[in-house]
Amino acid sequence: MNPRDLVESLYPKARIRELASGANSVFRVTQNETEVSIVKVYPVPSREKRERRALQAFSAVEGVPRLLNYGIEQDLAWLRMSDGGAWNLANLPKNLEAIESAGRTLRGLHVARADITNLAVGIDADYVQSHYSSTIQRLGRFRRRFGMEQRVLDAALEMEPPLATQPVPAHTRPTPSKFVINDDGEVTLVDLEWATLGPAEWDLTLAVWQFATMFGEDAAAAFRRGYSAELPESRYRSWVAYHAAMMMLDAAEVRDGRLGDLSYLVDDLKEAVLGG
Repeated sequence: MNPRDLVESLYPKARIRELASGANSVFRVTQNETEVSIVKVYPVPSREKRERRALQAFSAVEGVPRLLNYGIEQDLAWLRMSDGGAWNLANLPKNLEAIESAGRTLRGLHVARADITNLAVGIDADYVQSHYSSTIQRLGRFRRRFGMEQRVLDAALEMEPPLATQPVPAHTRPTPSKFVINDDGEVTLVDLEWATLGPAEWDLTLAVWQFATMFGEDAAAAFRRGYSAELPESRYRSWVAYHAAMMMLDAAEVRDGRLGDLSYLVDDLKEAVLGG
């Protein structure tokens, strides 16, 4: 059974639209013309279990999808959740009000008293410090593929590693595409499969950096305004270096052949460690 066949068997009279396919498959399901929900299908039960536990833990947090149902059919796990909207902040024109709302949504997640101790505490200060150094060192093997100067990597290793404070409930991948928006302008943070306990700086700097890259510094400022917290520039720069290096390393290790145009990551890493 493939993911679409599974969803059609669960909701035989519904209108079904596939939204994404990849490691997981995502469908919008419309029943009785007005009842709309999202069904996500996972290749292995462990992935569904992670996201289900996160949704249950964050059930009282505004801006998080509501878990409606879940199950396993043959070899596929699935869950049904509320639909946050048909668009996301990555595929809409710049909307500073919505971006500011996204900042508030992420802040709400971080300050939630959510019991996610059943998920691994995967990110803490010790992890960040060691993983930052190992990421930069491993990236050195692919330096020439990215056209990167050795002095950039040397400077990255010499700078202070990102400062990570006490772990809080964290999304870990809050890029613009993860913030969906409905017709009323309400923002929902989706894809919580990799939620865990981690430093708020991990989420905040990734989101601010990606909004700045995609829409400019005024968008980054709007997100910070909604989040209501600031980081010193020096702390922000080391986190950007870390995120950029992780993205480059991931691309180099999983792709055989052409990497595509990732020069913006090289530029951002260089600026973060050497200055403008």
